[in-house]
Amino acid sequence: MSCRVISIVNQKGGVGKTTTTINLSTALAAINKSILVLDLDPQGNASTGFGIENEERTGNIYHALVGELDITDTIIETSIPNLKIITSTVDLSGAELELLEINNREFRLKWLLEKCKKNFDFILIDCPPSLSILTLNALVASDSVLIPLQCEFFALEGLSHLLKTISLVQKKLNSALEIEGIVLTMYDSRNRLTTLVENDVRQCLGDLVFKTVVPRNVRISEAPSHGQPAIIYDLKCQGSIAYINLAKELLKKMKCKQEELIGS
Repeated sequence: MSCRVISIVNQKGGVGKTTTTINLSTALAAINKSILVLDLDPQGNASTGFGIENEERTGNIYHALVGELDITDTIIETSIPNLKIITSTVDLSGAELELLEINNREFRLKWLLEKCKKNFDFILIDCPPSLSILTLNALVASDSVLIPLQCEFFALEGLSHLLKTISLVQKKLNSALEIEGIVLTMYDSRNRLTTLVENDVRQCLGDLVFKTVVPRNVRISEAPSHGQPAIIYDLKCQGSIAYINLAKELLKKMKCKQEELIGS
């Protein structure tokens, strides 16, 4: 299987984007997939979530984007077998301005990742909570987009805006970009609003919505403060089980698509 590059995207913060990146990548690594996580958020939360201290981030994605380091020299090990990471720091905020001065700036990350693909089954990109030049680079560099969607009132409005952006990228910059799926996060079955949002999203988008939902879960919230994915921190909690199921569903979806392509 060739490497698949998946951006985890939502321009809204606090929807479980980084949590999804950390735990989905860990679940895939646990079934012997070779994984690279790219922390493309200047907040560096994905790096923190894997227990990577700031002093360990001396060579990070900022240095690769501005041409100070070869991207392969920014890849470091995590404590998770089969899982490596390119970290981020607040310096990445400066890359926004520096990229504006570069020709074909939207393709910068795509060209860099070509050097990494041969060594990995999946590259998961944790995008910043904005539709910025960094997020645009991620969308151009990706094969597909996975969208975490919080079960709340304004969710569909934000989703509509994001889908329009993805459509523009498909038309102008990356015609091969697919929507891998939408995963409902912070799901609370006791809350009537959750059910209403879920029904609306499934009715509008059908099979694009993963069957797996990620529940509100205290252990998921605690895990980053210990520098561990929830799957390592507490394998048996409901959140961990959800992400393991999400990984299985993702692989199953991909297999079905491949079979369809072969059949056609």
